[in-house]
Order: sequence, then structure tokens, then C-alpha cells
Amino acid sequence: MSADDLVASIPANVLNTQSVDLKVRSYAGHVPIDSTKHPETKNHLFYWFFESQSCDHDVPAPDQQELIGNTPLLIWLNGGPGASSLLGLFLENGPLSVADDAAGTISVNPYSWNKEAHVVFWDQPIGAGYSYSDVDENVRSEKALGRMFREGLQKFFALHPEYAQCPLYVCGESYAGKYVPAIALEIDEHNRKVPDEQRINLQGIAVGNGWIKPELSIRVLIDYAYTTGFIGIAQKDSLYEGYADFRAALEAHEMERATELGNALVTRTLEYGGKFDFYDVRRWDDLPMGALNAYLNSAAVKKALNVPANVPWRSADNDGPVAKALVKDNMADASWRYAELIDKDYKTLLYTGNFDTACGFRSTEEILDELMRERGDWRNAPRLIWKYAQENPKGFVRGLGNVTQVGIPDSGHEVPAFQPEISREMLYNWLFDRPFPGHVPEQLLKPRNGNGGLRRR
Repeated sequence: MSADDLVASIPANVLNTQSVDLKVRSYAGHVPIDSTKHPETKNHLFYWFFESQSCDHDVPAPDQQELIGNTPLLIWLNGGPGASSLLGLFLENGPLSVADDAAGTISVNPYSWNKEAHVVFWDQPIGAGYSYSDVDENVRSEKALGRMFREGLQKFFALHPEYAQCPLYVCGESYAGKYVPAIALEIDEHNRKVPDEQRINLQGIAVGNGWIKPELSIRVLIDYAYTTGFIGIAQKDSLYEGYADFRAALEAHEMERATELGNALVTRTLEYGGKFDFYDVRRWDDLPMGALNAYLNSAAVKKALNVPANVPWRSADNDGPVAKALVKDNMADASWRYAELIDKDYKTLLYTGNFDTACGFRSTEEILDELMRERGDWRNAPRLIWKYAQENPKGFVRGLGNVTQVGIPDSGHEVPAFQPEISREMLYNWLFDRPFPGHVPEQLLKPRNGNGGLRRR
């Protein structure tokens, strides 16, 4: 019997002239969450689930429950705040891609993350993507966001209990660097209050180019723009003066003013630099969305995804009602949440594209350096050059205990879009404890006998 939220196929373009068969079990729709302000009304979180390609969609789930239940389930969240996670689905790591043309032609992505894992893309918080509130309610804190999401996840599992005990990993990028740990800690707190059979099988988190410690990311942005020649020394000094005012607002816990000043610093830096792409210093424009907005707002697509006809698809980047509601959260430091998750022994992956100026490598590097000071000799942990023989590096990998850090060359902010094959290999290596082939440079450099020189082996 088909589930009410089953998605068998979707329109192949904006004009709905053909359809695309998904070839995996897929479900999409909304889960209702009670409003905190108006007891008789609901909030509605949208999800789109894709079963792993390792499962046979022609075989009933009960007949392959062991395989389904042992397969990891990845939650994917985009950031913004206000961005729809369907951006990630169609432009980054989902099973489908949208062409950069007026027709919005849909094709299969050969590097989808659901090759060996189940993946579910969630539009959250309410106000992002297809998620909506009956009374235009918005969440104003990570705590409220985490609680609402955990309730929504439980309702999804009630609809599809075959996935309820899958090893769960909460993943995301950018502003989801705040969402992911908040949701994981909410799940952890829930698990400690309920019997074993009601627990969610949370195993870890993965965050790409996370907006985690804005105070650091904004300083790094100014330095990066100066180092790469997009701003001059006088402009750098002027930005540093503004940065001092931003820091003062943070220290005084004036969070709305800090968000205003922080956003203004970003805008000025980009203006001084000729409006280079915030998310990839090599570009002048962000990744194109093509006809995605027209596609997802078409009646045929909404019908295929079980979305009411009157519900619009919306996506914003640090703008609009979602960002306004989270104004006090925007510039707050979220790194302490990672410390709690690390100490609770959850697997943690932080990865970055090295051309991102928004929240790239240096921010993550310095955050981890501070977090791990009391948790082992992180600074001296071997840093592996991940590559196969005679090839350019795929990445730079460091790990200690339950923490893994990966830097990805030749990539901007949206790593799965810039390096799709490498990003999936990275994720699966981490997820399934597979090795990262490569070498540690220090181990190849040895002192020569008789003099202080170096030799290569």
C-alpha cells in the first residue's frame, strides 16, 4: 500500500512536458507542529526523503528491514537564515540537479549522497522553503528551533517507522553551523528523558563551512579580502575600526546592534572589493539557481510533492522574516555547542572549501584549535594530504578521537557543488570509517646523516 506522502515521479521541467522517475523510495510532505502561541493552530515543516540506492525500491520495506535499518540516515539543512534545503538538493548533494536555463530541466545527479545512505532534506525553520505557519509564527532562538525540529523528526518517524532506528547524522552548511549542533543537543536531551525504545539513534554531526563563531568569521573575511588584494590597507584599517564597534556591541550583549554592525561590515568589505562573491573569492556571482524558483512554485511540482497549492516556496539568504526573527542569534557564538557534543562522544566532521570568504578554512581551524585545547594534542595531530599517487590533493585531513577536519582545495562555500565526487567520498570515508589514502608530509621529511639538511623518501 502506498504512503500518502509517496513521491514516484516529478516534472522534468518548468513546463511539465515530461516526468522524472525517482527510482528510489521517496516521500515528501509536511509534519504538523503545535504552535507555541496559538494552541488551535499549527506550524508545518516540509521534508523530502530519498531512500538509499543500496536498497531495492521494488522490494517491500519489511522484506529488507535489516538493510534499511542499518543504513545511515542523513539529515541535510541549508542555512541562510531563511534558505531552503532544496537548494542543497538541486544544486549540491541531492539525487536531482536543475539546469541553469529558463526551462529548469531536471536531471539525475551521479554524485548524490543517497548512494549508500538515506537522505532527508528539511526546510526549516518555519518560513524557509515550503515550511510555513498558520499564524506567521517564527522561531527566535536555536533552542526553540531545535525543539520544533526534533518534534517534526519524531512525526516523520511515526509515518515511516522503518527508518526510526537508522544511525542518524545531522548535516548542513553555512548558518546550519548553528542549526546542526542545536538540533543534535535537543535530540540528546530528549534521549536522556525517554525509554530506550523511544530514543532517536543519533550518532554524529557534519557541518560544511559553518557560521559558528561570527566574531571570528568577520575578522577573517576582512583579512582574506586584504590578503587577496580586494581591499587596500586604508580600507582594511577603516574596516578594523568598524570591527572594534562590532566587538564592543558583542561584549555588551547588544545582539541586535551586533547583527546590524556585523552585516554592515560584510557589505562594506564586498563593496570595497567590487562585490566579489562572498562564497567564492574567485567569482563575482554566487551559484546560479536557474529556474529553481519557478520550478518549485509550479502547480505540478507542488502536487507531486504533496504541497498545498497556496503554499509558496521561499528562500532567502540572511534576509526576510526568518533572519529578522533570529536577529539576536545571528552573531552569537555557537562553538560551545560543538564542545558539548564532542564531550558526549558524538562523531563530528567539520569541512571547508578553501576559497570561501564567508566562513571558510581559517575560521574552522581556529575554532577547533580553541575547542580542542583541553581535549588532547589536536594542534600536533598528523595532518594528512589526502590523495592517490601522482594526483593533486583531494583534501587535507586531520583527526583526533571523535573529531575529523577536512579542508577541500579548489572549492568555495558550497563544497558538494564545487567538488561533488570528492565531497561524497569524504563523507562516506568519515561515515563508514574508511581510510583517507595519502601521506603526512612530516613523515616523509627526514634529517640527512651528517648535516642538518632534509631528504625525501
